Amino acid sequence: MGTATRAAYGQVLKSTLYKNPNVVVLEADLGNATKSAAFKEVAPERYFNMGISEQDMMGTAAGFAAAGKIPVASTFAVFAAGRAFEQVRNSICYPNLNVKICATHAGLTVGADGGSHQAVEDISLMRTLPNMTVINPADAKEAAAAVCAAVDHAGPVYVRLGRAEVEDIHGDDYAFKWGKGELLRDGGDVTIFATGIMVAKALAAAGELAAAGISARVVNIHTIKPLDEELVIASARKTGKVITAEEHSVIGGLGSAVAEVLARSCPTKQAFVGIQDTFGESGSPEDLLEKYGLTAEAIVKAAKVL
Repeated sequence: MGTATRAAYGQVLKSTLYKNPNVVVLEADLGNATKSAAFKEVAPERYFNMGISEQDMMGTAAGFAAAGKIPVASTFAVFAAGRAFEQVRNSICYPNLNVKICATHAGLTVGADGGSHQAVEDISLMRTLPNMTVINPADAKEAAAAVCAAVDHAGPVYVRLGRAEVEDIHGDDYAFKWGKGELLRDGGDVTIFATGIMVAKALAAAGELAAAGISARVVNIHTIKPLDEELVIASARKTGKVITAEEHSVIGGLGSAVAEVLARSCPTKQAFVGIQDTFGESGSPEDLLEKYGLTAEAIVKAAKVL
C-alpha cells in the first residue's frame, strides 16, 4: 500500500501551498483527521479552526474568497457535501466564489465509523451544482497535484479524499491535467472508466481479463465534472462496451455521468460497479469493499457478462 490521499493533502499544504500568501485554511475541528492541521505548523496565522460548525465554515470561506483570498475548507465528506450543502450551493457556487473544499473520509473505506459517516452520495450532490468542479484522485501523487491545481483554478472546487492508504499508480513525473481523463492501458474489447481507489482495481482487473483473452482499456477519470466527454465517447466507440467503477453510489456518480454522455452521443452497453443504492456499515475497509462488490473480481465479472 502507498499513502492515503488525505495524508498527501496535508503534506502539500505544509510543503507547498503555504508559500502562497493568499491561501487560508479552514477546519471544522477535525484538523488532525483531515490532515489540514499540517498547515498550522507553517502558517498558523492563516489557519482557522471554526469548531464543529461546518455551515459557518463554508460561509466564512465564501467571505474570504469575496475578499480576494483562496480559502481551502476541510471536513469529512459526509459533512462537507451533506450538512453544509445549502451554504456550498448558495454562498459559494451561486456567486461562483473561489473556494476549495477538500473533503476527506469519503466512501466505504472510512471503515468502522459506519454508514452514518461513509459519504457514498457526495459526488452526486456536488456535481449537480453549477460552477462546481469535482475531482476524485486515484492515489497520493494525484491528490497532491490535484489540490495544487485546484488552488490555481478560479472557481469552486470539490476534491474528494480518503482515509485509507491506497496503492501508488503514478510516479514522481506525474502531471495532472485539468478536466482530462488519463488513459492508463489500451484495449479493444471493453473500456473500464474508474475513479478514486477503483483505478488500481481496474488495472488489476484488466490484467485478469487479458489472461482470459479479453482486451480492456482502462481510463482514470479523476475529474468527474467537467467530464472528459471526448475521451469517453472515443473509448466507447472503440470498444463498444463500457464499465464504470467507483467507491460511490451508482446513482449520480461517475457511472451516471458517463451514461449521460453516451446516451446523448454514443449509446453503448454499460455495466455499473459501485454501491448499489444502499448505505454502508461498520467494518474494515477491505471487508466492506468485498461485501459491496468494489473489487477487481467484480469488474472482471461485469466485463465477462456485458
